[in-house]
Amino acid sequence: MPVNFNCTEFIRSAAAPKDFLRDGLPQLAFAGRSNVGKSSVINRLVNRKNFARVGASPGKTSQINYFLLDQKAYLVDLPGYGYAKVSKAERDRWGRLMEAYFASGLISWGVMIVDARHKPTADDVTMANWFFETGCPLIVAANKLDKLKKSQIEPNLQVIRDTLALRGEDELVPFSAEKGDGKDQLLKLLETAIEQ
Repeated sequence: MPVNFNCTEFIRSAAAPKDFLRDGLPQLAFAGRSNVGKSSVINRLVNRKNFARVGASPGKTSQINYFLLDQKAYLVDLPGYGYAKVSKAERDRWGRLMEAYFASGLISWGVMIVDARHKPTADDVTMANWFFETGCPLIVAANKLDKLKKSQIEPNLQVIRDTLALRGEDELVPFSAEKGDGKDQLLKLLETAIEQ
């Protein structure tokens, strides 16, 4: 049965490990730097403008947010990393929350959003390694594709592949939340993930 991504509802925010959902449904964990357009990618996938909040200032997602996809799986929106102007104590709290989630064994697939225009940062590499350590498959969506010239796309994708040390089974999807490029490919991969 195809997954209807338009049929998506917010379930809860987890501010501590006791709030993590453990009902056996697959969890697709979305991670990305604070200003990489993660909310815009999610909004594009579920066909809604302001579904995942797009913050005027990066770093608005400070908890782990669960969205139920068509009663079949959770889209899990993780706090953005690497930029948000928050106190060190708050950053440490996020870090502990993320570490607990990654150690929980609950992640079925990872979806990491990077900026197609730039070499992934040290924080991006750390996040990719966290996903690798869970043993779950990883999809990397290289967002902001619309800002690149055609001739830049393939070389930039290769830099992303090399910097993150993507494994053979990992998928790299050129994506534009703005224009919708890559949406069908990403939806197909997520649908496969949910059906497995």
